[in-house]
Amino acid sequence: MEYDSVSRGARAMFFMLTPNESSFEKVEDVPQYVQQATPFFVGLMTLELVVGFLKTGAPVITISDGITSLSAGMVSRLPLLLMRGCELSAYMHVWNHYRLVELPWDSAWTWWFTFLGVDFGYYWVHRFAHEVAVLWAAHQVHHSSEYYNLTTALRQSVTQPFTSWVFYLPMALAVPPSIFAVHIQLNLLYQFWIHTELIRDLGPLEWILNTPKHHRVHHGRNLYCIDKNYGGILIIWDRLFGTFAQEANQVVYGLVFPIKRFEILYVQLHYYLYLWKKSKTYKTISNKLSTFLNGPSWKPGKRRLGDHNDNPKVTGKEVPHNPSWSLPVQIYAVIHFLLVLKTYHDLFENKMVCICHIRQIVVTSHTHLLSSIEGSPPFWRTKHQLVVQQ
Repeated sequence: MEYDSVSRGARAMFFMLTPNESSFEKVEDVPQYVQQATPFFVGLMTLELVVGFLKTGAPVITISDGITSLSAGMVSRLPLLLMRGCELSAYMHVWNHYRLVELPWDSAWTWWFTFLGVDFGYYWVHRFAHEVAVLWAAHQVHHSSEYYNLTTALRQSVTQPFTSWVFYLPMALAVPPSIFAVHIQLNLLYQFWIHTELIRDLGPLEWILNTPKHHRVHHGRNLYCIDKNYGGILIIWDRLFGTFAQEANQVVYGLVFPIKRFEILYVQLHYYLYLWKKSKTYKTISNKLSTFLNGPSWKPGKRRLGDHNDNPKVTGKEVPHNPSWSLPVQIYAVIHFLLVLKTYHDLFENKMVCICHIRQIVVTSHTHLLSSIEGSPPFWRTKHQLVVQQ
């Protein structure tokens, strides 16, 4: 990689690109910033691992949880092999058929307006993903880790992009798709580095930007953390709309009811099955629909978003699920994962012909590896207990 390319890639991770170097006339000319960021993901995760060990004397990433998070990130991007991203495809359709004005693609004003528009749209994407149960079924994947490190940032949902596109469509009435395509990627990349416990406080920047300190709160299952700090790059939206919370007591990470599983299909899809079974316990159509459209903790007789009365009490002494694996099993898991990662990389680099076949290899390899090591049955054979999940 040339120096200029490395510099742009590194600065893209922290939203430090200038309008001049990241404005393009055509969508086809927009770099694949997210796909090109893989070396920087690996480098920063390695740095976190080293610094974390030097500071704490223990690894900040466990093999079981780290592989699950990375696997979720890989699986979440597999649909892009078969189609353009839903967000960009829907955006281009509205732009091509319904745009009202056409802002100049090479204007810094357009670039900064798009930055604000995408970040504002992301705030509402994120907030609805917490306040509508069927959307939470997708987003809970990202919150399912009981750890908080840079691998957690890559624990993404394969289904969430199929609904998030709606929130960005108003921008398509005026903003060129090429500029939107830049910012939808830069917004996502910025959120990678804030998934760490090693950066404690950034001083005055905490007032404006979403930082590790603010995002740790968002990932907490403490009562004061739930449904707070939705911002992507800017934290000002949370301050404006009353969803901001300052980091206070020790944050305990993960879902209110931890799933304690690493099987990738279970992590991705279990909550949909839970909602379906929950809806079947109600007799009226209204309550059945409300199961999917109201908040995750909603029950008949409660307000739309439900409440947290049934949440387990967080004491700060919770221990993350970390099953004991022998050294040979750990080595096998890492080697197996690296082989799958190589296939994944080749898949996106070369657009190999047998896409469907290889996609099946990637998914089933992670599924059977982690479920067999855990000693748990595959996702489709699991009996789900009907408890309130958030």
